[in-house]
Amino acid sequence: MAVLVAGAAGLGLAAEAASRRAGWVAVTGMTAIATWAVLGGTSLARTGIDMAARLEASQVDGDLTKARELLPSLCGRDPSVLGEEGLTRAALESVAENTSDASVGAVFWGAVAGVPGLFAYRAANTLDAMIGYRSEKYLRFGWAAARFDDLVNIVPARLTGALTAACAPVVGGSVQESLAAWKRDAAAHPSPNAGVAEASAAGALGISLGGRTEYAHGVEMRPVLGRGPVPTPNDLRRASRLSSAVQISAAVVSAGMSAGIAVSIGKFGFLRRQGH
Repeated sequence: MAVLVAGAAGLGLAAEAASRRAGWVAVTGMTAIATWAVLGGTSLARTGIDMAARLEASQVDGDLTKARELLPSLCGRDPSVLGEEGLTRAALESVAENTSDASVGAVFWGAVAGVPGLFAYRAANTLDAMIGYRSEKYLRFGWAAARFDDLVNIVPARLTGALTAACAPVVGGSVQESLAAWKRDAAAHPSPNAGVAEASAAGALGISLGGRTEYAHGVEMRPVLGRGPVPTPNDLRRASRLSSAVQISAAVVSAGMSAGIAVSIGKFGFLRRQGH
C-alpha cells in the first residue's frame, strides 16, 4: 500500500516539477489536468439522478432490473437482494459518502499538496475501495488501506459535513437539522468519516439512513442516521443536487486555501532572502 501511494505521489511530484520549468501557465495547466483526472463528482451526481429516474420508472412497471444494474456503479452492495427502498437508500448513502471521497477530499489535498497530493489521495482512496472491506476470508487483508484512507479523510469529511449543512437550503433542508444529525448520530457509524458525510446529508434532507446493509461479503447492521422517513427516489434527486452544491463550494474553499498557502510560502521565501 505504501509503495503504491508513494509511487503515485512521486509521479505527481515529477509532473509538477517538469511543469514548473515551463512556467506558471504550464503549472496551472498540469494542476487542472490532474484535478480533472482524479475527480469523480460530476459522474457521481449524474449517476444518482439516473438511479432516481430508474427507481421512479420501476414504480410504474414494477421492474427493478435497470436500477439493480446501475447500483454497482455507486457502491459494493448486492443489488439482487434489495427492493426499491434498499436500492434508494444504498444509492443515497453512496452519493453522500462519495461526495467527500470522490470530490471534496481530492480538491482539499490538491490545495494542500498540489499535484502530488491529488495523485496520492486518489491512490489511497482507490485502494480502500478495492481492498478495504472486511470480509470473512480477507479480514485483515486491506486494513492498512482502510486505516490510511480514514486518516487522509479526517479533515475532508468534516469539511464535507460543514458544507453539506451550509448548502442544505439549496434542497429545501435545514442547516440546524443537518448539524444536529451530525453531532447526534455520526459517531455511531463504524466509519469515522462516512458517518459525518451521511449523517449531515440525512439531516439536510430530513430523512433517515442506516439499518440493515447487504454487502457481497455479508450483512451489517448500521446505526440510524437522521430523524425522518426512509428516503424516496425524489430524495435521491435532492441528494444529487446537494452533492453538486457541496462540490462547487468545496472547490471555492480549496481555491482560497491554495491561494492562501501560496501567499504564505511567498512571504516566507521573501523573509528568508531578506535575512529575517
